[in-house]
Amino acid sequence: MDLNQESFLKFSSEGFLPQEEMLEVKKQQTSLTIGIPKEVYNNENRVALVPEAVNLLVANGHKVIIEDGAGMAAHFDNSEYAEAGGNIVYSNEEVYKSDIILKVAPMNCAEIPLLKNRQTIISALNIANRSKEYFKELTQKKATALAFEYIKDKTKTYPVTRSISEIAGNTSVLLAAEYLSDSRFSKGIMLGGVSGITPTEVVIIGAGTVAEYAARAAMGLGAYVKVFDNSIYKLRRLQNNLNSRIFTSIIEPKVLLKALKTAHVVIAALHSGNGRTPCIITEEMVKQMKQGSVIIDVSIDQGGCVETSEITSHNNPVFVKHGVTHYAVPNISSKVPHTASYALSNCFAPILLNIGIEGGVDNMLKSDYGVRQGVYIFNGIVTNKYIADTYQMPFQDIELLMAAFR
Repeated sequence: MDLNQESFLKFSSEGFLPQEEMLEVKKQQTSLTIGIPKEVYNNENRVALVPEAVNLLVANGHKVIIEDGAGMAAHFDNSEYAEAGGNIVYSNEEVYKSDIILKVAPMNCAEIPLLKNRQTIISALNIANRSKEYFKELTQKKATALAFEYIKDKTKTYPVTRSISEIAGNTSVLLAAEYLSDSRFSKGIMLGGVSGITPTEVVIIGAGTVAEYAARAAMGLGAYVKVFDNSIYKLRRLQNNLNSRIFTSIIEPKVLLKALKTAHVVIAALHSGNGRTPCIITEEMVKQMKQGSVIIDVSIDQGGCVETSEITSHNNPVFVKHGVTHYAVPNISSKVPHTASYALSNCFAPILLNIGIEGGVDNMLKSDYGVRQGVYIFNGIVTNKYIADTYQMPFQDIELLMAAFR
């Protein structure tokens, strides 16, 4: 008997019988209920979905529940969401009945108890500011939690992080210019340069997206820019993207210190793919900087790479230490919430649509490697090794869990 023929037969007491052919099962599209609670964390002014995105989701059969005033800080009225087809509710308890909770800031201790069992949460993680109790409570709820800063796209880059980083890079230079010109914090210096006057110097730590857009903005104002990073590839790519042979260097302490001594502005923009950013600028280095210089620590949401940085908020964004003004607000793009909300919404809406098309979160995670990288808890199991190691919690690799999932 031919082996190919035999593979379609099974044996019984009556002999060989035809075996059923396995046909591809068509995925069943799912209608989602998506909840958008009002942000309550540290002057978080952004909103996860703008009205246009809500309209798109509703048009595709999904239900979007928005807490009263969720978009007000970003200048989106309730009426705009209602006209887009969203359901406005007046308590966060109603929002937390949704299948998927979509937030910008991480959940706080008052919000986690509102979760149902086996709910999905998509938000920032800001891992440096979390505690073991936070992760323990999510695991007890059997939640599936995704950190949007770790989600990847088909090019293996971080689309949400990139969009926010572009905004943060531009905004960091505008903020530096504001404080540099303010006599309360500096010497009334104009960031940039004009004919006959030595230009201000801007030192950027890191050569990623934040650095690129910060360098563009600073150079556009006429500043002299120096960029430090330990990746020669990133430094070369940055120069090519800027189409300019700017000063670049690996992070060598003596060279960096020399640059810091003459810098008017330092933008710390290192990004860690998993965990805390390394501390690059020590307190001793800060002491040797110019009086009235400004540090914008964009990396503060991952712990910061300046030893003297301390987390601040939009209500009280700066402090002065050793004569240097420090700006260390984690959600820096929340300074421009309307623009930032569009950037976030442009990333979230396609993911939500894909969840519906794939038939639910579990199916989508199984098929989408990039979004899967954002998962740090899956059905109550910690899947982020850094979290597991840091807080001594049980760990399972997400790839193994997906391989076992049917």
